[in-house]
Amino acid sequence: MIQLQGAGKRFGQKLLFEDCDWLVTPRERTGLVGGNGTGKSTLLKILNGMETLDYGSISFTRGMTLGYLPQDGLSLSGRTVFQEAMTVFDSLRAMEKELEDLHHKLGELDPASVEYAAAAERAHNIDTEFRNRDGYAIEAAVGTVLNGLGFRKDDWARRTEEFSGGWQMRLALAKLLLEKPSLLLLDEPTNHLDLEARNWLEDYLTNYPGAYVLISHDRYFLDVTVNKTVEIWNKHVHFYSGNYDKYLAQKTERRDQLMAAYRNQRERVEQLEAFINRFRYQATKAKQVQSRIKELEKIERIEVPPDEQTIHFKFPQPKPSGRIVAEFKDVSKSYGSKFVFGGANCIIERGDRIALVGVNGAGKSTMIKLLSGAEPLSSGTYTLGHNVTPDYFAQDQYKELNPEARMVDDLGDAAPRSTNTELRSLLGSFLFSADDVFKRIGVLSGGERNRYALAKMLLAPSNFLLLDEPTNHLDMRAKDVLLEALKDYTGTVVFVSHDRYFIDNLATRIFEIEDGHVHVYPGNYEDYRWRKAGGPESMTAQQAAPMASAPEPEPAAAKTKPRVNPMKLQKMRDQLMQAEERIATLESEIAQHEIALADFRSVEESVRLNDLAAKRRAELETRVAEWEQLSAELEASA
Repeated sequence: MIQLQGAGKRFGQKLLFEDCDWLVTPRERTGLVGGNGTGKSTLLKILNGMETLDYGSISFTRGMTLGYLPQDGLSLSGRTVFQEAMTVFDSLRAMEKELEDLHHKLGELDPASVEYAAAAERAHNIDTEFRNRDGYAIEAAVGTVLNGLGFRKDDWARRTEEFSGGWQMRLALAKLLLEKPSLLLLDEPTNHLDLEARNWLEDYLTNYPGAYVLISHDRYFLDVTVNKTVEIWNKHVHFYSGNYDKYLAQKTERRDQLMAAYRNQRERVEQLEAFINRFRYQATKAKQVQSRIKELEKIERIEVPPDEQTIHFKFPQPKPSGRIVAEFKDVSKSYGSKFVFGGANCIIERGDRIALVGVNGAGKSTMIKLLSGAEPLSSGTYTLGHNVTPDYFAQDQYKELNPEARMVDDLGDAAPRSTNTELRSLLGSFLFSADDVFKRIGVLSGGERNRYALAKMLLAPSNFLLLDEPTNHLDMRAKDVLLEALKDYTGTVVFVSHDRYFIDNLATRIFEIEDGHVHVYPGNYEDYRWRKAGGPESMTAQQAAPMASAPEPEPAAAKTKPRVNPMKLQKMRDQLMQAEERIATLESEIAQHEIALADFRSVEESVRLNDLAAKRRAELETRVAEWEQLSAELEASA
């Protein structure tokens, strides 16, 4: 459909890429990846005809159609949501109007007349085309897409200008999906979508009749939607077969090959240079020297770009809290007449990493605010545990920062024991590099300030972190840094995120807010979706979490397990092995305590040993239950 030949593009003096040969096929399913500033969005605009090439050529197949979604900046007004979505079908609606007029005209004409025959033929042709283009189903199609992208039915009659920029981008995406162009070009389509809308979009794209090229920082989304990965790296465009996970493996192999070729070339260059320098002034070797000089000049030097630094930042661990971190008893929340949720009974324990999920507006941010104390309860009781110090990261956390302070100085004041190198490393991991670290906070964009606020919080975390969409405005590299930091964190985390990979790799429990109730599920998001789809009948939400007050969710009719990717299976096997090792350790420690108790020394020592043994037995019971659950899940996934 589109062919790039020898394509190259500059941004000012900076070369983004060159010598790109790419044939975009009718069934393209491509993820476009690369570091910040490498030219991904620019290449997408070139494919859409919005940007020109500095080198090479681009050609388009006649009759193909393009649909482009930018990252942001679109604004719609003047119509309701449903009316705006229906504009996609203006040509079909014009056909429908003409068909109505023709039917009315036929009722007035003489059936024996030439005009009647012409009108009847025209009506037949229009009706055939209208049916072939599913003209009678356009309203149903609009409803399906709007619902899938999170627009409730009572939103359809609202004016588009009433919606935020994120919802306007959702509506723009809805229109593109309804248009069904030959090639969709999507720049960060998941930026403004919650998990439910992302899940719907994944399924929609899987069945999309045309082609698409997309940019995304959502690793899971790329893994399930693309079968080809195009990377802009080292000023060239590289092609990989497979999804993002396969691309990573192939990229490592390709870099190893590049390094081997580079080392071989360096060895040959050094041999040539050594020969030339040794025999340059010997007349008897002049011919051989000239031959080697010519060979040296012809060598096209292999360039190896600097390694993308892998950052492992060790955050200070918080002071320990009591086993019970927080408890809701019959908690309800309303805003005036608007009911959010009610009757919530749940316990959060030390070390929990709880993801809050639910559709937009279900009450996820509200629940985090209740836990932080930023919002009062409407009814019920909320109790914080012993030595618990909550720390709340809001979506607009940047408003709490000092706009006059420079980032590196402000960070240093928060962590005086950290070295300048450590501070700059942390800022770099959150996309602030080189002289950026000296910028004043006030000149940063809203997204940049939120990124900085998150880095500052993690430098000296409390023992109960409440994070509302911490993955917003982060690329994959920064998300990985945050993910590893939170996995190593010994405190307790409750978080909201729309990044599936992030939730799957961090969450140990899921709190679902749905229809005014809070349901509790063990495991990560993939476990939660499995159980929602029917899962193991012996492990319902109520059985998994007896403290949850909400009624057990109705299992879906389909009992088919969602796909379980190999990475997930390997993680479960690793967790099973860790549980087995910990069980063996606990059993050994309990036996040692019991032996020590048999040898009486003092009342105090006996009490201490008895307490230790009791704690180990309690943990053993938990670990055995965890082992049994993992074993059952692995068996069911086999």
